[in-house]
Amino acid sequence: MTVRINKYLASCGVCSRRDADALIAQGRVRVNGQVAQMGTKVEAGDVVELNGKLLRQQESKVVLAFYKPVGVVCTERDPHASKKILDGIDYPVRVTYAGRLDKDSEGLILLTNDGGLIDAMMRGNSGHEKEYVVKVDREVTSDFLQGMSEGVYLKELDMTTRPCRLQQLGKFSFCIVLTQGLNRQIRRMCKAFGYEVKTLKRIRVLNIGLEQLTPGKYREIRGSELAELYAKCGL
Repeated sequence: MTVRINKYLASCGVCSRRDADALIAQGRVRVNGQVAQMGTKVEAGDVVELNGKLLRQQESKVVLAFYKPVGVVCTERDPHASKKILDGIDYPVRVTYAGRLDKDSEGLILLTNDGGLIDAMMRGNSGHEKEYVVKVDREVTSDFLQGMSEGVYLKELDMTTRPCRLQQLGKFSFCIVLTQGLNRQIRRMCKAFGYEVKTLKRIRVLNIGLEQLTPGKYREIRGSELAELYAKCGL
């Protein structure tokens, strides 16, 4: 059985298929000593190297639910980031993040060694639900909730957000469920109505909840919870 080289790299937990394409284009991947091309196929017994290091496919899939603290950046390589997302992860298998949260936000991020899951989670048209608890600087009104739920035109991105679900939690707080992941989306949406986000916490991704995790801690996703996650991702 053969597999395309970008899918092979993803199965090794190195990166997503999209990032794999970039590594291949840069000539950093070799198969049996030859520089790999986009269409290169890999089969059992082939020697695959990235930057001269031998790669092996992961035998078991690992998925972690991680509580990202405020101030931690979703990056592995940015030399200017004082706190990178994997700095505090002490786990025997190499994992990376599926999805992002901006530096000033906190809450749930999934970490995994499964490139296929990362691809499924990162697709812009996937419609996967993500739930957040948000506190703002002004009183939440019914007009604000309705306007947010109907979709908001974001001038700087020249696009309108998808309709979403909101529920008021307190005088200055609400819960919001999104099915897309634009850059700083909730902050941009609130700003369009004259609100400033004071705190933002993601509490759910698909069927995975933050549960009793505290900032900087993680838990393994296993059993029926893991199976449901893969099913919702079409895997």
